[in-house]
Amino acid sequence: MIGWWARHGITQLRFSLGIIFLWFGVQKLFPGVSSAEGLATRTISVLTFGAVPPGVSLPVLATWECAIGLGLLTGRFLRVKLLLLFAQMAGTFLPLVFFPQETFTVVPWVPNLEGQYIVKNLVLMSAALVVGATARGGKLIMDARSADTAKRTQALHQRFRRRFHREP
Repeated sequence: MIGWWARHGITQLRFSLGIIFLWFGVQKLFPGVSSAEGLATRTISVLTFGAVPPGVSLPVLATWECAIGLGLLTGRFLRVKLLLLFAQMAGTFLPLVFFPQETFTVVPWVPNLEGQYIVKNLVLMSAALVVGATARGGKLIMDARSADTAKRTQALHQRFRRRFHREP
């Protein structure tokens, strides 16, 4: 069972993230459907000093999230999509700072439903880090001894690179 998890876990994580981003992005394409719509547009308005109206910011955000979702689902341009994901995630935490009265019951310890919706993005960011670790060929190693050997080999190669300024 552990072998199956190691072989398929990262792919499942990538698909899950893709579904979440596509799902929430599509909702924002239809005004009045997304529960995060008002908070998101107000945050973008504050960030842009009112230069970007909600009629523009919401479709842009929706398209951005859909692009991230599709990229995660297909696995294409994964590094670019993960960069977009982290930029978008940075923006999702700003309502906690800009609108604490709307995101907390007791600032800063007790988030309300909107605040919880934002804080759960920490899990999405962590999942994206794991997916990103494999975007350039990294692998999950299921056997503990093999993982220890790989760790020692990587440390040895790193010391070699630092000392001789070239690949071993």
